Amino acid sequence: MVDIKFAYWVPNVSGGLVVSKIPQRTDWTFDYNAQLAQTAEQVGFDYALAQARFIASYGAEYQLEALTTVAALAPVTERLKLIAAVHPGLWHPGVVAKMGATIDFISQGRFALNVVSGWFKGEFTIYGEPWLDHDERYRRSEEFIRVLKGMWTEEEFHFRGDFYRINGGWVKPKPIHQNPHPEIFQGGNSKAVRRMAARVSDWYFMNGNTIEGVREQIQEVSALAAEEGRKVKFGLNAFIIVRDTEKEAHDILREIIAQADKEAVAGFGEAVKQAGSSTREKEGMWANSNFEDLVQYNDGFKSGLIGTADQVADRIRQFYEVGVDLILGGFLHYSDDLPAFGRTVIPLVREIESRRRTSEELVTA
Repeated sequence: MVDIKFAYWVPNVSGGLVVSKIPQRTDWTFDYNAQLAQTAEQVGFDYALAQARFIASYGAEYQLEALTTVAALAPVTERLKLIAAVHPGLWHPGVVAKMGATIDFISQGRFALNVVSGWFKGEFTIYGEPWLDHDERYRRSEEFIRVLKGMWTEEEFHFRGDFYRINGGWVKPKPIHQNPHPEIFQGGNSKAVRRMAARVSDWYFMNGNTIEGVREQIQEVSALAAEEGRKVKFGLNAFIIVRDTEKEAHDILREIIAQADKEAVAGFGEAVKQAGSSTREKEGMWANSNFEDLVQYNDGFKSGLIGTADQVADRIRQFYEVGVDLILGGFLHYSDDLPAFGRTVIPLVREIESRRRTSEELVTA
């Protein structure tokens, strides 16, 4: 059985998950998201990830803040794990540790965190925060994660880094049932990010990519983690279009791109281009993304989960076999597409027989 986990992007910002003027049956309001979360856990999703945006970008004029959104979703859900995205530099890790432990307590152990080092310079400069170079942002994020772990697991925590100081900090109540702390997700693509994930993260989120591109990232990060005596799990972003025929699914993709908001896509592309090109190896996120890729702002089209239910289920099996542990899905019409995916594709995936290759096998492959 393919025992992969399923997550969805919480549409807590306006504009949906594509930078396109195509009509969407998706809303950003809390009432909508509360109903969506309840539906998601009923149809088989395991996680929900709330995005972090502070000002309008790529058409996202309205934004619900991520930590407060998952806190509000906690009492209206029962099983779904709730991931909040946070930006080091805009948040202090000690404060986030306290907030996270509180949400974990309210949700009975269902809180998780996605540490986002940041690509949108404007979100930092409007608050008067310095915009650090690429590798420095990830050094700060690594310290941020080390502080979180210390605050969540030690009775009295001391830390002296380049970005943060903790002088005997503590959190009570501690997080519960999370062995030994809430799961920490982190995304990126550069060499600096991969090394950091190997050292401190529980999960490594990958932008959309091909089977071979995903295999390469998993092999490298798994090898780096093994050197640290650790193991890391892997999540993959994908924009999912499932229809009765392959042609219908690809016709929708073409229509999304044909109606792309060219000005917003160009603005997004300009904002993120430094994320890849500023790294020493020129391998950061979006370094190789073209206009069509950027219409889904985490390269979700590249993963190829577009077609019939059987085709998409088989594609997920292929990703699972190269080491993907979780699919993070975005949808065009959340009201229709998310429950349909849960009721049709997730059961198909669970029925597929597969020989999962271990991290050790991948490293030596």
